[in-house]
Amino acid sequence: MKFQLLCLALLFIAVETNAAKQGKNATIPALIVFGDSIMDTGNNNRLPTFLKCNFPPYGKDFPGGLATGRFSDGRVPSDLIAEKLGIAKSLPAFMNPNLKPQDLLKGVTFASGGTGYDPLTAKIMSVISVWDQLTYFKQYISTIKQHFGEKKAQDILDHSFFVVCSSSNDLAHTFMAQSHKYDRTSYANFLADSAVKFVRELHKLGAKKIGVFSAVPVGCVPLQRTVFGGLFTRGCVKPLNNMAKQFNARLSPALESLDKELDGVILYIDVYDTLFDMIQHPAKYGFEVADRGCCGRGSLAISYMCNSLNPFTCSNSSAYIFWDSYHPTERAYQVMVDNLLDKYLSKIY
Repeated sequence: MKFQLLCLALLFIAVETNAAKQGKNATIPALIVFGDSIMDTGNNNRLPTFLKCNFPPYGKDFPGGLATGRFSDGRVPSDLIAEKLGIAKSLPAFMNPNLKPQDLLKGVTFASGGTGYDPLTAKIMSVISVWDQLTYFKQYISTIKQHFGEKKAQDILDHSFFVVCSSSNDLAHTFMAQSHKYDRTSYANFLADSAVKFVRELHKLGAKKIGVFSAVPVGCVPLQRTVFGGLFTRGCVKPLNNMAKQFNARLSPALESLDKELDGVILYIDVYDTLFDMIQHPAKYGFEVADRGCCGRGSLAISYMCNSLNPFTCSNSSAYIFWDSYHPTERAYQVMVDNLLDKYLSKIY
């Protein structure tokens, strides 16, 4: 009898635990993402831009070895966060012409490689600005309403997780074109203020749970180290990293204030410190190479320079923090997501 009661008790606990897990996942019906190449899963594929990656060896570690337009060897944070939330193993690009209305229900990414908070960045790169991404988001909600009703659209707005990730292209590239108007500090502040404005606009459109990624140590990506880090030393570029830190220092308290002002949840997600520590201490995280990418010789190769004709691409991308001269590998992204999201995701349920 005692044994039967014990079995029933264990069964009850198992059922309750499973139900709790399902309930937890059910509270986040979709993941909606805005930003740049870190989050892009193929939106640039049909754009008239040189910033594309829908060709090998990009995607060599993606399921089926497909080059889908993700700027990595495999999946990117959009996919990994969706998986972490129990939504899906990959997140579709909104511009995918094969997307069906049913595919929209678990979310999409509007992110476009090469874009930024500064509208000039998208113009220079001929990609989708974050502001135009908001226009596409309106189309997305309209399509949800049309096919699944107002109630479903409202459920997505109220309970989905919205992620915003940008600033690297602004800091690394567009600042030079804007240096007649800004110094490094004022430009970083301008970008942070633009990010806050973006979040306000997104909230006005109905988003209630918004996470905004910090700037990354863009001065430590292989391309910047090669061009500006010294011919022989190839060190991290401190002025660039300092701009990223200034952006973060301005953004973090602004989002904290916004969180108190607006209904819902506004999160500042600090990725700078984690990625910087990975780059400075790769062995601590199980990596062997941190100062160059896996693709080609790893110092300059990006987009079309990272191609299947290049004989120098590494065979073990998981040993590298960077895939090409700008973007991390799937494994590096996975380490970042695992290290960070448990800390932040508890705040959105």
